[in-house]
Amino acid sequence: MSMNSQIEISGILPAVRVPTLVIHRTGDKTVSVEGGRDVAAHIPGARLFELPGSDHIFYVGENADEIFDAIEEFLTGSRSPVSVDRVLATVLFTDIVGSTEKAAALGDQRWRDLLDGHHATIRRNLARFRGHEVKTTGDGFLATFDGPARGVRCACAIVEEMRPLGIEVRAGLHTGECEMIGSDVGGIAVHIGARVAALAAGSEVLVSSTVKDLVAGSGLRFNDRGTRSLKGIPGEWRIYAVER
Repeated sequence: MSMNSQIEISGILPAVRVPTLVIHRTGDKTVSVEGGRDVAAHIPGARLFELPGSDHIFYVGENADEIFDAIEEFLTGSRSPVSVDRVLATVLFTDIVGSTEKAAALGDQRWRDLLDGHHATIRRNLARFRGHEVKTTGDGFLATFDGPARGVRCACAIVEEMRPLGIEVRAGLHTGECEMIGSDVGGIAVHIGARVAALAAGSEVLVSSTVKDLVAGSGLRFNDRGTRSLKGIPGEWRIYAVER
């Protein structure tokens, strides 16, 4: 590594006369992204592709697939169609109640610190209940579970553990067939989960009737909140609140 750090090739880079793609993660802990930028700047016509992440080895890290796609497109001129798979999953949506007001009251740094604690709490519970983090949505999370009861218990644990942080989180769950598109999920089941979560009050966990029926015998108890219209979703949906 010491020897490699002393190698200076900028003088010969202008001699490269083939199409070149330079890929670098902006948080690379081994080689600064400035090194990648410098290489691209000295090779005539080189294309620089930057993406987030701290891994140096291109085939590891959560966005390795994005790197593979970029290489494929560079070499062939196109990307392979994204395969869509459908799986039965329980989707969990969470978000912080009154986040805008809270952020304005705390200021940027304190709000950032609070979000860090919020994110760490959710990720700890996702690991505990074997959930899969799909993505963050600002101050919220989308996660999936292969068992609805674990998803409900995870949501309840998250809501309870947020109180010492001084924030309230609401959560909603639905179980249905989801489209797996790369590392993301889509489909009507995901939209229903989001709409159910939007109905929840602070520190409340709401579920669709599908989830309630599937966890029969689990010991979980629910309060009937009646039927509701979900924006953009056909029909009426019966909603239940988890008793804690």
